[in-house]
Amino acid sequence: MYVAVKGGEKAIDNAHAWLDELRRGDTDIPEMSIAQIRSQLALSVDRVMAEGSLYDPDLAALAIKQSRGDLIEAIFLIRAYRTTLPRFGGSAPIKTADMACMRRISATFKDVPGGQVLGPTFDYTHRLLDFKLAAEGVPSKAEKAGVVGDEVKPHITDFLNQEGLIQTEPGSDATPPDLTREPLELPASRALRLQALTRGDEGFVLGMGYSTQRGYGRNHAFVGELRIGDVAVEMEIPELGFSVEIAEIEVSECETVNQFAGSKTEPPQFTRGYGLVFGQSERKAISMALLDRALRWKELGEDNSDSPAQDEEFVLYHCDNIQATGFVEHIKLPHYVDFQAELELVRTLRKEATEANAQREAAK
Repeated sequence: MYVAVKGGEKAIDNAHAWLDELRRGDTDIPEMSIAQIRSQLALSVDRVMAEGSLYDPDLAALAIKQSRGDLIEAIFLIRAYRTTLPRFGGSAPIKTADMACMRRISATFKDVPGGQVLGPTFDYTHRLLDFKLAAEGVPSKAEKAGVVGDEVKPHITDFLNQEGLIQTEPGSDATPPDLTREPLELPASRALRLQALTRGDEGFVLGMGYSTQRGYGRNHAFVGELRIGDVAVEMEIPELGFSVEIAEIEVSECETVNQFAGSKTEPPQFTRGYGLVFGQSERKAISMALLDRALRWKELGEDNSDSPAQDEEFVLYHCDNIQATGFVEHIKLPHYVDFQAELELVRTLRKEATEANAQREAAK
């Protein structure tokens, strides 16, 4: 707390009351329910879950309602609540090849097993306001196509693996570090970088990813595959000796295929970028994959072009919107004592400068 501030409790209480009144809005209009937010603002809910590191659509919808639609504030609320939850174990890695896809596309191969599935996307809309949505009770003409079967859909980059044209990703049984329980340390492993990026602010990650496409990182990428759908979450129960399914979550996954001219230790081949995000968040997943590949320059033996997207410290320490918000917004809080010290310093410097000028004029 700022000890220089006294007697502000009544003003703070009044500010909270006013905030509650504005949050509710016009009482002649029905209050928006959690179910409505979850169902009709699903993409906002997905972002709050992803950057809040907690998969719970109802809680994310509640946070959006409480924050009056300020998604970063909602993410802050979710992260704060998450710290109160007990941890009783860890899940096994999800199997995205078993995903029940509602969207699955590739920009590298036209014909792929299982076919290209456009799914629900804004890609082909005309970006014109649909004023029919302003009329209440207008039924939707679209019908939900549903998921694309339950058969295993191998990742498209696996086909490049058959010819040895893409770098093989090394597997590991080691438990990755947990960014939600341990502070970020550099240099970071790839697993830790991906955690930071999936929690990172979508706008920041998007901007950094875009910079790699404009030449700040020499990152020419193709979307090998983008898939969105539901995957099972399994947890191993020691007493049973096998894993059981405990939940099903929706995720967005992107694998990019990138040019690689080779190095002293690696032959010319394609390399990958990877992104995985809670919910339907393909923009974030693609941006993550672009940044993931840019940050792998050292392990691939590439030259660093001094681009921001290749600077691990710059990217990872600035992508977290909660940390950024805290540091940026704290300057609006009372700094009376600090400013008075600065004020006195500037007055003293001005006085000394005036006296020095007067002395120089007198010496002429």
